[in-house]
Amino acid sequence: MNIVLLDTNTITNGDVSLEEITSLGNTTCYDILSHEEILEVVRRDDANVIISNKSVLDAEVFDAAPNLKLVGVFATGYNNIDLEEAKKRGILAVNVPGYSTDSVAGLTWAMILEFATSLSKYDKSVQAGDWTRVGTFSYFADPIFELTGKTLGIYGLGNIGSKVAKIGMAFGMNVIYYNRTPKTFVATKAPVETDIFCDDGVRPKAVDVETLFKESDFLSFHCALTKETEGIVNKETLKLMKPSAFLINTCRGGVIVEEDLKDALNNGVIAGAAIDVLTVEPMPKGHPYLSAKNMILTPHVAWASIEARRRLITLVAGNIKAFEDGKPVNVVNE
Repeated sequence: MNIVLLDTNTITNGDVSLEEITSLGNTTCYDILSHEEILEVVRRDDANVIISNKSVLDAEVFDAAPNLKLVGVFATGYNNIDLEEAKKRGILAVNVPGYSTDSVAGLTWAMILEFATSLSKYDKSVQAGDWTRVGTFSYFADPIFELTGKTLGIYGLGNIGSKVAKIGMAFGMNVIYYNRTPKTFVATKAPVETDIFCDDGVRPKAVDVETLFKESDFLSFHCALTKETEGIVNKETLKLMKPSAFLINTCRGGVIVEEDLKDALNNGVIAGAAIDVLTVEPMPKGHPYLSAKNMILTPHVAWASIEARRRLITLVAGNIKAFEDGKPVNVVNE
């Protein structure tokens, strides 16, 4: 079995081993390549399996690899694969769901807590000598507030959204959510595998989208990028939010009209935003967010804890093994 791994420098910088995958067959590994270079290597390597992170796998790639049987991603999202074209050719496409739940929830909460505590601002202030100069044992140059009693809104109550919600409930927050399909919670205090909200019988409250924007003190997005969600954060929906509210996005950049968010922040429509993902990545020069007030920016790293990346490699290897055994799993184009 000839396995071609693309975009490997987006998965490991040497801190995580690819051996679980490379041991499965005749494997060649490549960092980010141009589309033309991808066509060249998959043709030369006579690829039976191609795994990429964000590189596009389309009809041209399939044409260059006539013996291709399986394509996959080092990711949960798979919009870089032409699923219909793969299906026409009898090529299975697989993804890796659920590997980064804890990692993304962790960064989401780091962002929320930064807004609540002004932690980095106080650190910079102390490092700059302000505590020495101020003359008192404590000072309150930047706001600090408790999360208890605040409303956490979540758009998309899947695995990640549910984990974020559970942490919010532990802080004593009022958790509301919108999900495209109804959620059913088991009314019991006993641990139930399918219901993570089972410790005290309290559950997040389902609301419509307008209510979610209006009532949230923190509004966090954990949804796929679809026709329904593309640009859902825009000039009009931002106007629904409280001037004191904060917006968090660790899912897909396209859910936000980026120019509208910049304007909302600069005009005091909302209080702040924390963003890990952009519509175009890497960030283009002169991006609107670079001139936005009170914005936290990270370079699409919410998924990338070392534990999540190790788990990802194990699960990708499992996808390939299952396919080889004739029992494919995580197929997204059946």
